[in-house]
Amino acid sequence: MQKYVLIPIIISLLFSLANGNPVEKPRKQYSLEAGYNHIIYSGFDYEATSGVSALLDYAWNLSGPNQKKNVYLSVPLGYTYLFADDKFNGRNIKILTYGWTVRHELRKDKVIIPFIGYALLLNQLSIDEIDGSIFGHHTKFETGINMIKTSKIQFLIKIEYSLTRYPSLGSKNSNWMHSFGIKTGIRL
Repeated sequence: MQKYVLIPIIISLLFSLANGNPVEKPRKQYSLEAGYNHIIYSGFDYEATSGVSALLDYAWNLSGPNQKKNVYLSVPLGYTYLFADDKFNGRNIKILTYGWTVRHELRKDKVIIPFIGYALLLNQLSIDEIDGSIFGHHTKFETGINMIKTSKIQFLIKIEYSLTRYPSLGSKNSNWMHSFGIKTGIRL
């Protein structure tokens, strides 16, 4: 079984060496983002429609340094806190998010670089004064720009749309949540 795993690795190594491209470690990128999040629609009765969001991101450049445009695969870890609309009858909502993101830069070697991204995430939602939490499948689309300040630091601004499904055990119906966000941050 182990020899079958090694065959694709050996073939890709030989192909890379035959083309004169040495095997390189992928470049990494670290991001820190923060911003505003607004719930457009929610299947939950507890109204909390806007709040703050923060995200840490660890990414690998998949396209290599000689390609025209960069493509990153990242592992994000995010946290969103939604404030209750009615402070007397409402409840705050907390959401922990993690998963995978693919981000495509649409230009290379410019001061302003537009990008688009797609994420498949899981999240854990908890509501104040209710025991336990619920897990959901989270799909996110994002677009924005990276602004290069130095060779090591980039600033970013982006908008994102998220669709999350929260299934219920024993029920054919699920709760859905649609949200919109705007974030700013840095990439290292």
